[in-house]
Amino acid sequence: MSTSEVASSRSPEQRVASDAVGARLRARREDRGVSLRQFARQLDVSASFISQLETGKARPSVATLYSICAALDMSIDELFATTTGDGATPARAPDAPVGGLRDVLLRSWAEAGEDRPTSPLVSPEGRRSLVLDSGVTWQRLTATNHPRSDFMFVRYDVGGSSTSDERLIRHAGTEYGYVMSGVLEVTLGFEVYRMAAGDSISFNSEVPHRLLNVGDVPVEAIWFDLHQVDDGR
Repeated sequence: MSTSEVASSRSPEQRVASDAVGARLRARREDRGVSLRQFARQLDVSASFISQLETGKARPSVATLYSICAALDMSIDELFATTTGDGATPARAPDAPVGGLRDVLLRSWAEAGEDRPTSPLVSPEGRRSLVLDSGVTWQRLTATNHPRSDFMFVRYDVGGSSTSDERLIRHAGTEYGYVMSGVLEVTLGFEVYRMAAGDSISFNSEVPHRLLNVGDVPVEAIWFDLHQVDDGR
């Protein structure tokens, strides 16, 4: 059974279709006037891989996804704002007069490509999920996109890793994690930490790092990624 089939059978969350994610990435790349081959050279990957990614025929690893989003100046959280795997669109809240903060919220949801949520509560079946390469699944735990942060339930299948090889990744921001089950090995620079159920960690994401399931059961954890924010925000 494939990683995507495992994720699909494990829970009823709304999976974000790979082709929808690819379409969003392609649209952002084209808006920035970057050709497919130029973008592939920038990321040091093949043009065929980018093409397969944008058409939903391939999935990126965690490391590749961070590189792509950094190159396109977009947050990981924005990818959850795509249509769901079955093509359904979340129900809109009834129209009502708006003003002040509500106007700001409506504009932010529209800019993120999302419908207005009917509630800030997110049930397990209402989570949007991204199935990545290397046995990793992310589920968004917020009702709407938050450009400056990612609050997620993450799952690493046995042997699952943030990279398909042993290289370390780095990106702007700070990460906070809490492991609920399994054993997650976190490499930070030259240090290696093993997290068991109940353990938590926080670190500067600019430090080269890698996450790997070294146990014999899937790792399930809560992860919060705070993006770097300019002082003049």
